Amino acid sequence: MRLTLDYGSDGLEVELPDDTVVVEGKEPPVLPDEDAAVRWALAHPHSGMPLADLVRPGTAVAVAFPDLTRPMPNPTVLPPLLDELARLGAGPDRVELLCATGTHRPATGKEMAALVGPEVMAGYRVHDHQATDPDHVRVGAVDGIPVLLDRRWVDADIRITTGFVEPHFFAGWSGGPKGVCPGLAATATILEAHSPDRIADPRSTWLALDDNPVHSFVSAATSLCPPDLAVDVTIDRRRRLTGVLAGVLPGSHRTACAVAARTATSVIDGPFDVVVTTNGGHPLDRNLYQAVKGLAAAARVVVDGGVIILAAACGDGIPAHGAFAHLLAGASSAADLARPDQTAVLDGWQTQVLGRVLERAEVWVHSDGLTDDEVRSSLMTPVADVAEAVATALARRGSGARLCVLPRGPMVVPIAAVPGTPRRSAPAE
Repeated sequence: MRLTLDYGSDGLEVELPDDTVVVEGKEPPVLPDEDAAVRWALAHPHSGMPLADLVRPGTAVAVAFPDLTRPMPNPTVLPPLLDELARLGAGPDRVELLCATGTHRPATGKEMAALVGPEVMAGYRVHDHQATDPDHVRVGAVDGIPVLLDRRWVDADIRITTGFVEPHFFAGWSGGPKGVCPGLAATATILEAHSPDRIADPRSTWLALDDNPVHSFVSAATSLCPPDLAVDVTIDRRRRLTGVLAGVLPGSHRTACAVAARTATSVIDGPFDVVVTTNGGHPLDRNLYQAVKGLAAAARVVVDGGVIILAAACGDGIPAHGAFAHLLAGASSAADLARPDQTAVLDGWQTQVLGRVLERAEVWVHSDGLTDDEVRSSLMTPVADVAEAVATALARRGSGARLCVLPRGPMVVPIAAVPGTPRRSAPAE
């Protein structure tokens, strides 16, 4: 069979055995009028007050939106939202857009214009949040840990988050409260949200919100200075809207997650000897740091001692910014990554998850953005051709070895079926 993997901006075609099991979620229908759907959601929230009851002429509004590592269709969602705010008396002079970067790098001017759209970029104040900026405000504490948030968010009269809902490898789901914490939080607060103990807890995992230590901290921190309105969307493979839900947290976000779960999961009869995965293509596979999510998704269905083959473009490299590359360079084994000391350090959560994957399986990497030496220094094996790597891995595993492919990486989470239950994903024809 011939499959197109989500890789970079253009995809990657590969030829694979016909009995390959392909993880494919159900593609929901696209909304016929995306602009109208956003406006309708603002006027008819799942919970809380409509936008028209929140905003008055002169109201100072902060709008948080996802950064360049997320495939959020900001140019689709922001214009109708900003238009409605202007209609209600909060025009460009009263609105500030906050890019919820967490600890990710800021965007260049060109990247930001593409992220929000050139007209929005030209007409509004856009602030790229930096977690190291001293201009954060303490809004309270969670578990005795101070919660520090961007002053621009805290000082606004009305606060609005926008985001999209996808499975998340340790927070359960993206969207909702994550736009505030870690999105607009100071480094110290983010480190606690991603502490080694929280990441190591088995409840900090895909699709789980209840009793998830990471989500619990994030949700509690955000509740200290919550959005007055959270706008969460679901999207298809081409970033077109398939759903828009507005409301107050946590109810609106939980409802959006339930909607997303109908199409973002796939039950398969795993585990598998070899699993091919991606990180969902651009912008999700921007760097190796982000691509750990795709590896974590594959690890759910690979046998112990199996092989995971990752195809991720990684145009930004490992990357050079942040501490991920430094932490990788200082590790000589998977155990070094999987079991760090108990001091939370920047990017330590990502190396911790990577270490757990590497303890389960070998990882082979195909990437145009990484050198072979960079892959090897990250305790993984570089491969030039995915199809050839699959053939080699299957041969190594022996007769009867089984292959699974996640063309969309972490965007569709595989769930291993309990023996005896019906299988919902069969080998592709």
